[in-house]
Amino acid sequence: MRNTTALGAAFATATGLAWGAQFVVGKSALATVDAFPLTTVRYGVASLLLLALLAAVEGRGALRLDGRGLRLFWLGTVGFAGFNLLAYTGLEHAKPQSAALIVALGPLLTALVLWQRTRVRPAARTFVLLAVALAGVALVISGGRPSTLIHGALGWGDVLVLGGVLSFVVYGLGAASVPGLSPLRYTALTAALGWPVILVATIVATATGATPRPSLHAVWSVAPQLAYLIVPGVIVAVVAWNAAIGILGPQNASLFGNLIPITTFVIETIRGYRPGGLELAGAALTIGALVANNLLARRRGAPSVVVSRVELAEAA
Repeated sequence: MRNTTALGAAFATATGLAWGAQFVVGKSALATVDAFPLTTVRYGVASLLLLALLAAVEGRGALRLDGRGLRLFWLGTVGFAGFNLLAYTGLEHAKPQSAALIVALGPLLTALVLWQRTRVRPAARTFVLLAVALAGVALVISGGRPSTLIHGALGWGDVLVLGGVLSFVVYGLGAASVPGLSPLRYTALTAALGWPVILVATIVATATGATPRPSLHAVWSVAPQLAYLIVPGVIVAVVAWNAAIGILGPQNASLFGNLIPITTFVIETIRGYRPGGLELAGAALTIGALVANNLLARRRGAPSVVVSRVELAEAA
């Protein structure tokens, strides 16, 4: 039993590290290739690999839509096109560490979405912890100088990342509307159905001049970054995350999601970034609020926010 738990922790740790690093890797690739074509190439390849993995693991019959194609198409559009186009466009104009912290707010933002859907008001602690987490994010975005938020430190890139997180939330909650699908099948089918929307959006953006059309040389020059974003960032991380959930359960596995912003901060520090004391305090505030929310939800038997974090992460 102890060995099994250790294996689950290893899987969850691998996922947190992989997803934390992808913000730095993605930022590097975006310096050469715009978010739209980068996302098109990334998920074009990732969708094919996910479908191949699904067929190998669950059989070719798992590729059938079983009359749920329209629903899965909508969820794929929101989850994959919505999150990636918004978040990666935002990442072009935001710091990787602030983007990682905004993504980590997913569980608390989910509580607000559920409130709107179910009309069931979240516990008071949810609002308190959300306020604490947002205060921490504000410190990071402003570089430890919150007064600068009034003068534009909160850029539109950060707002786009937040919009991507909300798309992620809708996608994660949407899994409940298509019962009977394994996490791998849900992820593979929605990724494949959402990719054409990414492609069309990219064609429109490049045709209108809103997004520069990259040359083949430019795309090839970021091949190492794409390889990371596709294989560890999507394929390996999703499989490891699903395995961790099966072993540890959703609540315990979700705690490891806090490794995402920590990993991003560590990598950026190694690369020469020197955060100030208030910025580090802001990161600690956000991560502490997320951990506290998880532990309190476990104690009071409120799993919905934690489970949605798991579903949210499967779309990354």
